[in-house]
Amino acid sequence: MNMKMKLLSMAILAMIAIGASAQNNFNGFRGPNRDGLYPAEKGLMKQWPAEGPQMLWEDLTIGKGYSSPVIVGDHLYITGMTEDEKQETFMAFSLDGKKLYTTVYGKPFSQNYPETRTTPTIDNGKAYVISGMGEIACINIADGKIVWRVDGFNTYGSKTGNWGTAECPLVFENKVIYSPGGNQTTVVALDKETGKEIWKSRPLNDNRNYTQPTLIIYKGKHQIVGGTCNYYYGIDPANGEVQWATKDWVQGTSRENIAPNGPVFDDVNGILVFSQGYGINTTALKLADDMKSVTLAWKNNDLSTHHGGYVLLNGVLYGSNWINNTNGNWVAVNVKDGKTIYNTAWKGGKGKGSTISADGMLYFYDERRGFVGLAQPGNELNIVSEFRISKGEGPYWAHLVINNGVLYVRHGSALQAYTIK
Repeated sequence: MNMKMKLLSMAILAMIAIGASAQNNFNGFRGPNRDGLYPAEKGLMKQWPAEGPQMLWEDLTIGKGYSSPVIVGDHLYITGMTEDEKQETFMAFSLDGKKLYTTVYGKPFSQNYPETRTTPTIDNGKAYVISGMGEIACINIADGKIVWRVDGFNTYGSKTGNWGTAECPLVFENKVIYSPGGNQTTVVALDKETGKEIWKSRPLNDNRNYTQPTLIIYKGKHQIVGGTCNYYYGIDPANGEVQWATKDWVQGTSRENIAPNGPVFDDVNGILVFSQGYGINTTALKLADDMKSVTLAWKNNDLSTHHGGYVLLNGVLYGSNWINNTNGNWVAVNVKDGKTIYNTAWKGGKGKGSTISADGMLYFYDERRGFVGLAQPGNELNIVSEFRISKGEGPYWAHLVINNGVLYVRHGSALQAYTIK
């Protein structure tokens, strides 16, 4: 009996360790699972004061960018730019808004929209970032020192369109995942401790897009899911094997290479959802049980998310659509059959934007005028509270973040924290 108890205890400890490791791997873009959901947040306000929630602190010096903050423990991490806008920077803050250090790690894309894009991924005391020029860097978060750096763009012959690299690294087990695209490979796994190559997938001979791969779990198996300009793909994280790739979704509009949104996975029905703007719209793919193939589940022409992401909440997809580069409605779609529930404008001249969810509510960030909205999910657009972000510059393209009852909002070089609990 004692031996059985010991073995059971060891198994439980191993499971806890595995769970903790997996959670650490996902301190990054759009929440713990890259899906815009913040499941640990409870007891949040269901309505805000007329003037908006109370601001706790702000910093107006982080430099231009569209990335989001990441909070781990009692520190916040975010990327920005130097004052001369020639380098990208990684910064650490205490949770009362004091800047602790700034580290230069790479070069921004030098052409269209050079502002920093990469949201850090934090894992086991290290931060992983990718510059606009495709440099992957590992940074020690205790002191801001660079551990290793790899020129992924030139090393792997990356091919991209007009906006360079806009990728937030995926970290899984001992690997950092980078997706250069091009004719050498599609996706590369680097050792997270050294930056050395572990594997590289076969090429799809296609330009990279402007998003990042996502790790999904289905039927007890893992798969890396992402896209290039014209393909969506699934890759075995153990060895880099491309298990499926499809371009059946291509519309022939010549704008397929403007894809900034990663997929959302409905693990109940085995459905992968990809939504892009510019009239590319939404494609849902049914994943086979063996994860070796996909078939078309449905298409929807109302949800056409530009670059604000979308969330799956209680079987419904919520996001915004693209009418033109400044306008869009807010849309809800049934994930099982792809039918539109509503397609409605946000009153008062607000446009499209980004979407996250926490504690049963939706949070919208209007990219046109900078309004933050709190909305009730349901069969119609129901925004119960809103307030406006006035500081900062450029488009309101950063995604909102919630941690421990605090809402973090970025607008260019401005970062603000609001209590919403």
